[in-house]
Amino acid sequence: MRLDQSGIAWTAMNVPVSRRFDDPYYSLEDGLAETRHVFLEGNALATRLCDGFQVAELGVGTGLNLIALATLADTLGVRPRYIGFEAYPLSPDELARALSPFLDVAPLAAELTARWAPEGGPLVLGPVQAEVIVGDARQTLAAWDGRADAWFLDGFAPAKNPELWEPALLEEVARHTRPSGTFATYTAAGHVRRALGTAGFAVRRLPGYGRKRHMSVGTLERA
Repeated sequence: MRLDQSGIAWTAMNVPVSRRFDDPYYSLEDGLAETRHVFLEGNALATRLCDGFQVAELGVGTGLNLIALATLADTLGVRPRYIGFEAYPLSPDELARALSPFLDVAPLAAELTARWAPEGGPLVLGPVQAEVIVGDARQTLAAWDGRADAWFLDGFAPAKNPELWEPALLEEVARHTRPSGTFATYTAAGHVRRALGTAGFAVRRLPGYGRKRHMSVGTLERA
């Protein structure tokens, strides 16, 4: 791996790896395929997405999940909304490099890179009205006055980034979810599933992507 001055290591295939958390930003096998399997299919967005549908994400990272959402929304002809909470935003150059392997979504990747502001703020990506809020989600989520129809829980691995999987933060996720709203995440860690269940979600394990045996999804049962 090659390490740049920002503290990101790059694999030979330009996959960014966080030195802070010692974890890749997306699957080493196929990040876009993992996103579609975990977050789009896990939230059943192909049948649920509609105008005004609110998606929220913990851990924006490279913006790959946002790009996948915009691609699906364009296919369905709908205009959803997205809000992402990110503590350590990448620079536009890092974003462009991280997204360079995904030729199938190159136009949207270029559009996101051109509009990306490391300080956060609103942006439009294809049919999606988006906003990125920069800061510690343990504070910024509590201050958000919206509620999501679907959550992408995509922080770094719970063992390496425990702050983004704390029970109190997952309670805030539930508090900011509409009745019968959903979440999906790549992790099936027992303490994460238990915390989400305590927060009010009916949690299930499903087959994960690639070498990951399981992932987790859930539906809010307690308003």
